[in-house]
Amino acid sequence: MISATNRPLVIGIDIGTSGARAVAMDAAFNVIASGSSKLADFSTDHRDPVIWWKAVQTALGQVLEAIDRMQVRAIAIDGTSGTMLPVSADGAPLAVPMMYNDPVGDADILAHIKAHAPQESAAHGATSGLAKALLFKSIPDVFRVIHQADWLAGHFTGLYDVSDENNALKTGYDPVSRCWSDWIAGTGARLDLLPDVLPAGAPIAGISKDAADALGLPEDVVIVAGTTDGCASFLATGADQPGDAVSALGTTLTVKMLSDRPLFAPEYGLYSHRIGDMWLAGGASNTGGVVLSAHFDTDGIAALSAEIDPTTDTGLDYYPLVRDGERFPINDPAMKPRMSPRPDSDAVFLKAIFEGIAGVEALAYDRLVSLGSPALRSIRTVGGGAKNAVWTAIRNRKMPVPFLAVASEEAAAGTARLALIGAKSAGVL
Repeated sequence: MISATNRPLVIGIDIGTSGARAVAMDAAFNVIASGSSKLADFSTDHRDPVIWWKAVQTALGQVLEAIDRMQVRAIAIDGTSGTMLPVSADGAPLAVPMMYNDPVGDADILAHIKAHAPQESAAHGATSGLAKALLFKSIPDVFRVIHQADWLAGHFTGLYDVSDENNALKTGYDPVSRCWSDWIAGTGARLDLLPDVLPAGAPIAGISKDAADALGLPEDVVIVAGTTDGCASFLATGADQPGDAVSALGTTLTVKMLSDRPLFAPEYGLYSHRIGDMWLAGGASNTGGVVLSAHFDTDGIAALSAEIDPTTDTGLDYYPLVRDGERFPINDPAMKPRMSPRPDSDAVFLKAIFEGIAGVEALAYDRLVSLGSPALRSIRTVGGGAKNAVWTAIRNRKMPVPFLAVASEEAAAGTARLALIGAKSAGVL
């Protein structure tokens, strides 16, 4: 436990696809304690909201055991984007929630959204929050249809009618006008069932007495509007200025950048989350680690990387894909992989793939700039590819901006940063 000095702390909680994590953070962004739990430890039914809360309680409990609870000033929560559930006024779930990737199969619902939603809206698609809200609107005695993070935050405040601008985006919220869009009513959705929306990082309310007593927390703890898990992961890195970017080198390549203006390009699946007075825009390519794993195992990549000189070019112009089709920075469902000629040397082949993926990454940031983003200012990298120094050197040659270390890869740390903003706004930090 940290010493009982005047060291105010905030807590960020992340509920993801497999479990929950929580961190305690001080005002200097130092993570003081962390906790985690797996949904599978409680049930194989990850749609059961009771399991979400148990996982959160476990992760939070580990953090609270490691700190002085009396120093906690604020708590914020992120959840999976597009996970929705209908609730009664006291927060009781009235139906099985629909998860972020659960599609709505009602063709009429999707047709109504398509007919009324602007092209640039994030509410299009069978997995959108709005499609799920339409599906749930006729449930008897429904009070609100809310997002996963909203429901969990309600356990701390007793309020089950408040959301944040990031979770609400796919439900039809207009982050530019900062209101529920007028066109939503045309889809048949009930606007009275949608939650009130606050900016991410805005104070929602003080903790309820029941929650404070149950957790042993001070009664002046402020509960802060959270965000989606994806936005939280970006914020965790420490990127906080227009032009700051984060590349995720995982199975696929995802790029995100902070912008001083919103970017919307539906042809690329590109829309913007509002975070304070800035905007988080990004896109996802079909290239990435999936291409590497199609040709090499992990040990092979490590061994061959040691043979590569990252300061020179192979002269090969690859666009690495494992199958036809690309989303971003080129939108072409029929696009063919470009991975020939195949050199005799495996090391040269691997180097050409590294160069190709780096080239796609550079093109992705150029695309964001062409759509109105600021100039690329810096890149932080997360995911397995971040650990390969040779690949990093190749990338830095193609994108000659500072490559900065990430503050954290824990989404909960990003949500804790929002809790800090809310605590300062509420005057408790």
